Amino acid sequence: MGVSPLCRKFAAILGAQPMVINGVCTASRVRNNIKPTILGKPSKSFLAIPQAFSFESIGRDGKALCLGETVILTGEINRFITKLREHGILVTALHNHWLFTNPNIWYIHFEKKERPLTFAREARDALDVLTTKIVRPRIILKK
Repeated sequence: MGVSPLCRKFAAILGAQPMVINGVCTASRVRNNIKPTILGKPSKSFLAIPQAFSFESIGRDGKALCLGETVILTGEINRFITKLREHGILVTALHNHWLFTNPNIWYIHFEKKERPLTFAREARDALDVLTTKIVRPRIILKK
């Protein structure tokens, strides 16, 4: 199954790469500005710094099940959640994936039944509060 024009537009709004996985439009990108270490080792893995979005099951009203996930820094959490809530997007999880990360990174999941392009614009608005500055591990001095 090829990537539909709607899926391409959805991904473009989010600045992501479109693909179809299990018949579902999925758009993904990485937050390459975050340079984490896990267990003291540098990581560039998609599993460490992901952003992923999808939509499926479009109804007659044009609304679909729209899902999103992003890696997020501790200091970004409240502003990001506030933006999501302003758009009626539900936050469904905030948790860590990896132990011993530096900087401390979290993962947040969110969902809404919405027209895909509307959801993409709303999610993009929330993503705009996330820093684009390079974030490197903090140096921890041992005593």
